[in-house]
Amino acid sequence: MEATTPPIPARPLPPGITLRATRVTDAEAINAMANLPRFRWGTLRVPFPSLEGTRRWLEGKNPDDTSIVACAGDQVVGCADLARGKGRRAHAAMLGIGVHDDFAGRGIGSALMAALLDTADNWLDIRRVELHVFADNEPAIALYRKFGFTDEGRCRAYAFRDGRYVDCLAMGRVRV
Repeated sequence: MEATTPPIPARPLPPGITLRATRVTDAEAINAMANLPRFRWGTLRVPFPSLEGTRRWLEGKNPDDTSIVACAGDQVVGCADLARGKGRRAHAAMLGIGVHDDFAGRGIGSALMAALLDTADNWLDIRRVELHVFADNEPAIALYRKFGFTDEGRCRAYAFRDGRYVDCLAMGRVRV
């Protein structure tokens, strides 16, 4: 019998949190989040990203990709993207996710992850979702494992952060 990937369980959103598609007008909020120390620590972003650069990044997004934000009222408190591959990699997508420093640990990452994986599995027929995560980012690694991601490799000296080189893990989730 062939193993199957368990379905993504329905997850209620944390109280007061909504999810919606990302808009170009979210540039200021996403730029502000990217400047927060905990948010930035888990990404490849450098300090002091420009608002114009964030706006250009949002304007240049592929319309075939899935990009969502989590909002607490009118405040953007998380963002996540699913970028689908092309050609012979059309079955795969790269995932990125981040949560506002003041809202970490409240289930927002789980809500964003569940929404993206539901879209991948049930709407886009994406079989493989992959990501890179710093090897010392234990909360993010725990989140990814909770959603069925497994370690596929370690990239040594992957990026320069906080004055030293740090490793990352390549992780993937394959729906069979």
